[in-house]
Amino acid sequence: MAKLSTEELLDAFKELTLIELSEFVKAFEETFDVTAAAPVAVAGPAAGGAAPAEEAEEKDSFDVVLEAAGDKKIQVIKVVRELTSLGLGEAKAVVDGAPKAVLEGANKETADKAKAALEEAGATVTLK
Repeated sequence: MAKLSTEELLDAFKELTLIELSEFVKAFEETFDVTAAAPVAVAGPAAGGAAPAEEAEEKDSFDVVLEAAGDKKIQVIKVVRELTSLGLGEAKAVVDGAPKAVLEGANKETADKAKAALEEAGATVTLK
C-alpha cells in the first residue's frame, strides 16, 4: 500500500460524514488499542482547581442540550441542521439520541438564540 501524505489523509477525511468519521475513530481505537481524548477533557481538570476561574468559564460559554424533541420531531431536526450545519442523518441522530448537546462552548447570545429556535420548534432545551 502506498503511503498517504497528511494532506491526502485530510482530504479523504473531509469527504466523510460525521457518522462515518466516528466509526473510523472507533475502528482506529480498537485496532491500535488507544483512546482519542478530546482536548476539552484535558482543559477541564486544570480549570477545576480554581473555583473563580471555573465560574467565569461557565458564564462565558454554554452548552445547548436538547432534552426532548417533543411532538414536532421533523421541525426540531430542521432547526438542529440549521444550527450545526449537520447533514440530515447526523441531525436526526442528535434528535433521536436526546438528551444530547446540540452546541458546545457557545457564547451567551448564540446559546440563547439556539435555545429559542429549538423551543419554538417544540423541543425541550436546557443551557448548561
